[in-house]
Amino acid sequence: MFLTRDDALALADRLRASSRADSCSILIEGEEAQSLRFAGGGVTTNVAAARVSTRVESHIGGRVGSVSVGGLDREELARAVARSEEIARLLPEDPEFLPPLGAQNYLESARYDEATAALDLRFLTEATARVVAEGAERKVNMFGCAAAGRRFSALASSAGLFAYDQESFVDLSTTARHANDGWSGWAGARHFAVAHLDPAAIGRRAARKAARDEEPLDLEPGRYTVILEPTAVGELAQWLMWMLRARPADEGRSFFSRAGGGTKLGEALFGSDFSIRSDPRDATAPEAPFGEEGLAQEPRLWVEKGVLKSLARPRYWAQKTGLEAVPTAGNFTVAGGAASLEEMIRQTKRGILVTRFWYTNMVDPRSLLLTGLTRDGNFLVENGEIVAPARNMRFNDNLDGVFSRIAAIGASERVKTEMGGAAISAPPMLIEGFEFSSKSSGI
Repeated sequence: MFLTRDDALALADRLRASSRADSCSILIEGEEAQSLRFAGGGVTTNVAAARVSTRVESHIGGRVGSVSVGGLDREELARAVARSEEIARLLPEDPEFLPPLGAQNYLESARYDEATAALDLRFLTEATARVVAEGAERKVNMFGCAAAGRRFSALASSAGLFAYDQESFVDLSTTARHANDGWSGWAGARHFAVAHLDPAAIGRRAARKAARDEEPLDLEPGRYTVILEPTAVGELAQWLMWMLRARPADEGRSFFSRAGGGTKLGEALFGSDFSIRSDPRDATAPEAPFGEEGLAQEPRLWVEKGVLKSLARPRYWAQKTGLEAVPTAGNFTVAGGAASLEEMIRQTKRGILVTRFWYTNMVDPRSLLLTGLTRDGNFLVENGEIVAPARNMRFNDNLDGVFSRIAAIGASERVKTEMGGAAISAPPMLIEGFEFSSKSSGI
């Protein structure tokens, strides 16, 4: 279910007015979306869903009680307010509790497009048909998912805070398999505005990867020059963004902890051509106007030319350390360069082209050691040319090292990763000495 700003404000006002706690916070979220799955040249599943949820958090003497409910039933919501207050009275005081924020100033959201919010099943069917046609032309099997919808989020407090954001989205991805079922390719995209989506191009890209006729190679583990396509770079950078937090760094539990105490803010930790920023008004990957606790999101540099510039810091830790409160960034941009993917291939004597990763996990936050698998499109490159598909492998490498060994970087573009719906803009990169630790020969 989708609530307008006025509808969300009216609901928040009613709940705030009924509260008997010292203070309270109200989070209201909802979504209207439909999806279509396809395989074997046709549609297999269509799902349409609408949901809305409300979380009431009551604060009594430093005690916090929280209750979440689905739907908009008045009596159920009234019971949620009362129950959250009962829970708060029963719990011990939270030593890190801070009263909720009052009114804030936010930048205008740039994540909503009316045409995209109005997309229907007919559009998803037509988009899917274009993808399938690209596979049929190249005699490969196509399957995947298309989705579109809109969602909103509203945060209110008894201190006068009200924040509202709305987001539209269209999502299309496909995996193509070679006719002998021995190799696959992938392509996908997720956008706020449907004008940026090109279903035929997505299908063509995946199908071309799967249609190669060379026998796939099992390469030996070791360090390789890699050409990471934008989706692969985006997934690695997303893990890095999750690690950019002040508290673990201050407490000595993070790669960003300085020996002897403090953090590495201001230090050069990555290559000089590596930068990450976030911005609610970014044209490609705009951030929400507000983050945790209702903190305003502002244009922010996280890493600038390899130098650590910002760490996320919630209000409690900001107060404890006497520093600025900084909300985490869900959406971000990795700065790009001028090299094309084709140029990177041409300058590679021997290496691997990687389409994307999956099943990635942080092994050690103190060294930024990340592991994961390649998926749906590795290719061996020799003497500047793609010579054959290469079967999947597991990697183990430190993110600071990966982003310090950049030999070339291309233009940044919006990508779709395996890990949620974050808006990420990332470039292709040519990386030296990327470590593959073992084979994983399935497709």
